[in-house]
Amino acid sequence: MNALTTLVQSLGIAYASGISPYATVALAGIADRMGWIDSLPGALGGLSHPVVIVLASVLTVIEFLATLIPGLASVWETIHTAIRPPAASALAVLTAWNGDPALIVVAALLGGGLGLVTHTTKLGVRYTIDTSPEPITNGAANIAELGVVATIAYFLWNHPYVTLALAIALLVLLLLAVRTAWKAARRAIRATFGRSEEPAAG
Repeated sequence: MNALTTLVQSLGIAYASGISPYATVALAGIADRMGWIDSLPGALGGLSHPVVIVLASVLTVIEFLATLIPGLASVWETIHTAIRPPAASALAVLTAWNGDPALIVVAALLGGGLGLVTHTTKLGVRYTIDTSPEPITNGAANIAELGVVATIAYFLWNHPYVTLALAIALLVLLLLAVRTAWKAARRAIRATFGRSEEPAAG
């Protein structure tokens, strides 16, 4: 496997980890253990250990349930600002582990950065969704996120370039959607408070 392919795979798994490191580890580990994909590269083979899969799966379930609850979902996402980017960087390093030391450093830096961007975008989406006082939209978002992570965990190893390109395209669309939503929210807030501050007639 050439260095560029390894780097792309590193970035792909970092991207998925920016959404959920727990689901990324669980799904990639299951796929490897079940033989649905070729052996995971670098030092990622450890993901298929039963203890790792069980722990990651339990954390994935906890995350799914926590983010169903309005209010708690935003708190959970905020706390994971300190978890997802480092996890993304670590998984990128493990992917490139058997490569050149320079490749490992590049994978760590770019993987952490991409994980941060992915997480930040998800954070904006979650803050927007969390304004709704019901769990249905949060549940739909959870399922969509798991679908993205599962797709990456399965296709990244055989079609790394296409998978990463589609993932980044999705990220750009989400960034634009979040930006539009926040602009609309700001306009609505200004309009509401602007009217309330107008002096009463007479």
